[in-house]
Amino acid sequence: MSTHDVTNQVPPFVGGDFLADDPALLEGVRRWAGPAAAEDLAPLARLAGSEEAQEHGRLADTHRPVLRTHDARGNRVDEVAFHPSWHWLLTQATGAGLTAEPWTLPPRSGAHVRRAAGFVLWSRVEAGHGCPVSMTYAAGSALRHDVTLGNRWLPALAGRSYDAALRPVTTKTSALAGMGMTEKQGGSDVRANTTRAEPSPGGPLPGDTYRLTGHKWFCSAPMSDVFLVLAQAPGGLTCFVVPRVLDDGARNAFALQRLKDKLGNHANASSEVELDGTWGSRLGDEGRGVRTILDMVAATRLDCVLGSTSTMRDAVSRATHHARHRRAFGALLVDQPLMRNVLADLALEAEAATVLGLRLAHAVDTGETELARLGVALGKFWVCKRTAPMVAEALECLGGNGYVEENGLARLYREAPLNSIWEGSGNVNALDVVRALTREPATLQALTKELHTVRGQSSELDAYMDSAVAQADSLDADTSAAAFGARTVVERLAVALQAALVLQHSPGPVADAFVASRVGGRRGHTFGSLDVDLAGATDAVLARVS
Repeated sequence: MSTHDVTNQVPPFVGGDFLADDPALLEGVRRWAGPAAAEDLAPLARLAGSEEAQEHGRLADTHRPVLRTHDARGNRVDEVAFHPSWHWLLTQATGAGLTAEPWTLPPRSGAHVRRAAGFVLWSRVEAGHGCPVSMTYAAGSALRHDVTLGNRWLPALAGRSYDAALRPVTTKTSALAGMGMTEKQGGSDVRANTTRAEPSPGGPLPGDTYRLTGHKWFCSAPMSDVFLVLAQAPGGLTCFVVPRVLDDGARNAFALQRLKDKLGNHANASSEVELDGTWGSRLGDEGRGVRTILDMVAATRLDCVLGSTSTMRDAVSRATHHARHRRAFGALLVDQPLMRNVLADLALEAEAATVLGLRLAHAVDTGETELARLGVALGKFWVCKRTAPMVAEALECLGGNGYVEENGLARLYREAPLNSIWEGSGNVNALDVVRALTREPATLQALTKELHTVRGQSSELDAYMDSAVAQADSLDADTSAAAFGARTVVERLAVALQAALVLQHSPGPVADAFVASRVGGRRGHTFGSLDVDLAGATDAVLARVS
């Protein structure tokens, strides 16, 4: 039946080169990891934009994982079945070195920047499988401090040949890692954990072995090979390395109770786990569990920034693609002045997130510990908070089509709040920033040094930076006022850092528009409310979006 001609429709969002089409990302890789790293990432970038990859991303999200607690004969197996597209996605991510490889390479090699850019690129295909990829990367940060456990696990966690089978790590070409921290009664307050760890010398694992008994309320990617778990040992809260499979091939006690029914992140399995005499090797000293696992938390928080950056970039790219092909009221949408305001405002947000994320990865590469400590906490709060409203506005650029699953924005919208919650919600991160500012003054000194690289280039930014730093420097952690105003301090420092980086590394019109709108206040409270005197910058801003 043909009642009308199909016209004015937008072509599918496939076939792009996600690195070549993203100048901010490409420039950052070349700047901080070198031209060879950009060339190395080119095949992954082209694959990410292909119809094949985009279809695998859709299928992995559509066909959710299924929990199998028992086999046909009633034996407990505690396995999760995934769609083949999940495994295809992890095969590409692992093969591209997006897991723990950077921790095995020399410092200052640019490996963390290369990996960060790859994580941004590949997360645009589907974000859920990024969870085990991220935790595997992060576990390498903690395990490298223990020679015995590091030698046992790091080679597999850095392996590039994906191996999904549950078997001893000594027989695997690669391995994935997860984390078990939160419990029903505590959530982010991990010191309230009740899981017990009883010393059991001579166990089937290397190092000091314990038997763990208790529960974990959130355990993502439960089909991973190893988990970093917090439990109460005789000396206090302690970190343990818990494998799924022991060296003799027996399954460690790791009972999957159920999978979470989540708002988004559908491809990834998040589970509740019961530990009952589960074997674990102690990582770090007893009573130092939080300190030991902080390296892993910091690395996953960096990936929260990068993952949200990826979501932002994909959202604005899809919105701009639509606007460049769709006509309304006699002109292409992209030529309509108000739509250009919206798209340019979204693009500024995505570019600032990109430059910040790669600069933080560069700080990891170069050992700028204090800058990474504070900068990651700032970025985790701010970039992740900005993602949900940003994606909502991008979705609206497509009108009703944006609310339809097959156009991609609906999945991004469901995904958008996740990173703001993962590894500590907004309040937890804001209070962590206050803790760093008041107890680790070197972090603010490092941030101030970074801000001063652009001092004198914008009087408006100079005044904003001075005010933000002075406010942060005046905090007294022992007062309720510091906690009450924590979000304001974090926002101002985060915007100051983004502005300084954009001013230093982005084209003049882009940087000027960012400073004018975010620092100078020449915009309203919604995206697309840039002041009319910034209209001239939209050509330069939108030229960097494909």
